[in-house]
Amino acid sequence: MTKIDTSRPESVLPTPSHTVGPFYGHALPFPGGGDIAPVGHPDTITLQGHITDGEGSPLPDAFLELWSADPSGNVPQVDGSIRRDPASGGYLGRNGVEFTGWGRIQTDANGHWTARTLRPGARGRSAPYISVCVFARGLLVHLYTRIYLPGDEAVLTADPLLSRVPAQRRDTLIARKQDDGTYRFDIRLQGEGETVFLEFQ
Repeated sequence: MTKIDTSRPESVLPTPSHTVGPFYGHALPFPGGGDIAPVGHPDTITLQGHITDGEGSPLPDAFLELWSADPSGNVPQVDGSIRRDPASGGYLGRNGVEFTGWGRIQTDANGHWTARTLRPGARGRSAPYISVCVFARGLLVHLYTRIYLPGDEAVLTADPLLSRVPAQRRDTLIARKQDDGTYRFDIRLQGEGETVFLEFQ
C-alpha cells in the first residue's frame, strides 16, 4: 500500500512501517506449540531461555518460531503441527506421532520460553542447528537467528556461518548445556551481548 501526496501528484510515498505486534499474541500462539518432539520420544531434548530487550528487561509478549531438520539431517515434510477440528475449527493439538520440526512458543511474564524437540542432524557442511524467528513488539521486522548445540567443537569451528562470525560474538549462537541436561539459549535483542541475527537477501 502506498500513500499519495495530493499536493504533489508526481510523488508516491511508501506507507510508514509498523511494529510487529502486539496483537499477534491473541491469535498466533497455540497450546503445546513448544512440544515439537513426539510424545515419549526417548531422544527428546529441552531448550529454554529468556528474551530480553536492550536494557536487559524481559519481553513478556514475544514469541519464537523454531524449525529444524530431523536427527538424520532431513527436513521433515509432514503435516501435523497445527491441526484443527474440521467441524468446529477448534485446535486439536499435534498428532503426537509425526516430527514436523516446527514449533511456535510465546514467552511468559518473565520473558522465558521452553521447547521440547529432537536434536537435529547435520546438513551438508553445516553443523546441526535449529532456525529461529523472533517476533516482538517494537520490531519493525521479525529477526532470524540460529541455535547451535554444543558437543562437537571441530564441527562447530568448521561451520560455514559460525566461521564468519567474530569470535567474541560466536557464543551468542551456541546454546549452553545445563546441569539438568537442558540447553539454555537466551536472546538479547540489542546492547551488550546482543544475539547475532541473520539477514537473508
